[in-house]
Amino acid sequence: MTDEIAQLLKSLHLRAFAESLDDELAHAEKSQLSYQELLARLLRAQWHHQQESALAWRIDRAKLPEKWTLESFPFKKQPGVAQRQIRAFAELDFVAKAENIVFIGPTGVGKTGLATGLLLKALQNGHRGLFVRAQDLFDEMYASLADRSSRKLIASLARVDVLVIDEMGYLNLRPEQTNIFFKLMEERYQRRATILTTNLEFDEWHQFLGNKPLVDALLSRLLHRCHTVRIQGPSLRAPLNEADARPPATKGKTAAAPAPMPADDAPPLP
Repeated sequence: MTDEIAQLLKSLHLRAFAESLDDELAHAEKSQLSYQELLARLLRAQWHHQQESALAWRIDRAKLPEKWTLESFPFKKQPGVAQRQIRAFAELDFVAKAENIVFIGPTGVGKTGLATGLLLKALQNGHRGLFVRAQDLFDEMYASLADRSSRKLIASLARVDVLVIDEMGYLNLRPEQTNIFFKLMEERYQRRATILTTNLEFDEWHQFLGNKPLVDALLSRLLHRCHTVRIQGPSLRAPLNEADARPPATKGKTAAAPAPMPADDAPPLP
């Protein structure tokens, strides 16, 4: 490869093309490839590189807590989850139809793992997404009141193809935060898909969102085109056996009680 070609490829940001050019030229000469076959191999390498870079960018922007996948979710350990239903969600029809998914269940049953796995599947298929803890989202909404950037925040979140809001429930909110959240969900209604996880049934949401008429209007929009998945099963953080649950006793002293498990909703999947 000449210096001129190298500089042109660099200016055109064709990194993969440049990196594979010499090897592909040697392969083409050895295998007697046509010019079209050589060009196709070079362009294919560049295309794969761009796809991988774009996916890495989407994953970084999505702020995934962990790269949990549906393929590694322990369905056999969680009988409360219908694997066939989750596999159907993974086809991403709910994204194309701007439908919502709400996972309801106690702590530790895998709600966050499933929501994150679906988000990763959407990212892998070219969609833009974002993962956010509910508390962090409402804190950001409240902060936006100070500099009057609420409208900008809503517009930014409304454009995301798949928005995951994790751990809805038992939040201490101000009326202004509830109002902004309602406006966000109104903007996303029938336009973008939203996935929520919560340990509260819908009739309990007014306990933390307040303003029951507004909450009723919010739920009317949220549930209009929504898949509700209730998970009643064992905690995926449960000890393997009772021996694992007991801390080692200290000689001459009473063993301390085991520390509580983390509050996040699902363990990183293998």
